[in-house]
Amino acid sequence: MSHAQKKAVLYRMKTDEHQCPYGRKTKYFLEREGYAVDDHTLKNREQIDAFKQKHDVETTPQVFIDDERIGGYEETREYLGKPLADPDSTSYQPVIALFSMTALTSVALTWLVFDTLVNGQTLMWFISLSMVVLALLKLQDLESFSTMFLNYDLLAKRWVPYGYIYPFAEGLAGVLMVGQVATWLSAPLALFIGGIGAVSVFKAVYIDKRELKCACVGGASNVPLGFISLTENLMMIAMAIWMAIPM
Repeated sequence: MSHAQKKAVLYRMKTDEHQCPYGRKTKYFLEREGYAVDDHTLKNREQIDAFKQKHDVETTPQVFIDDERIGGYEETREYLGKPLADPDSTSYQPVIALFSMTALTSVALTWLVFDTLVNGQTLMWFISLSMVVLALLKLQDLESFSTMFLNYDLLAKRWVPYGYIYPFAEGLAGVLMVGQVATWLSAPLALFIGGIGAVSVFKAVYIDKRELKCACVGGASNVPLGFISLTENLMMIAMAIWMAIPM
């Protein structure tokens, strides 16, 4: 059978009030893989309930290929050889996305202000903007962050409120560093939290050999504690020293 002859039958919800996003995505992935999709939309509750009862399923969408029921969105992706990533598996994707965006923003700012792509200021903006975004991610769920942070940070273990204070301190230092104002405050603040963080991560990972998740991008992340976390803290230390030198 040629690539263009592959056929799939799709049943998905599409009422006046709601179009199932998973149904639409399932149709897209099938078509992208070369399937001609016989698209059946279930337009009201009666049609939806009747379909579920007939095929003994609890959810839609449902896909059939060669008269065999494949299943819903996740099962279809697995059938197509493009399974979703395990939500509980470790991933560096959030960190890669964050640092990529802050790096590009730093280059854009350098071009705007200095009419060149990269100079010394680019690195300063990259670090300070990264601090701001990292703080923002932590502040989205402060309770989850502080709980995860307590697993390895040496100061937070001794004084619980530090886990709640840390994102605000990181964000404040980052904002001040972006504008290069109040260096007398931002540099010592970044040096303090970065120094404690670096020692805490090094002890937990390289001395105690513990396998933990990093709270650096928020309490719901699956980023492993290790090199990335240590690098974040070392960047803050380097930035603090760099900015403090003119003082």
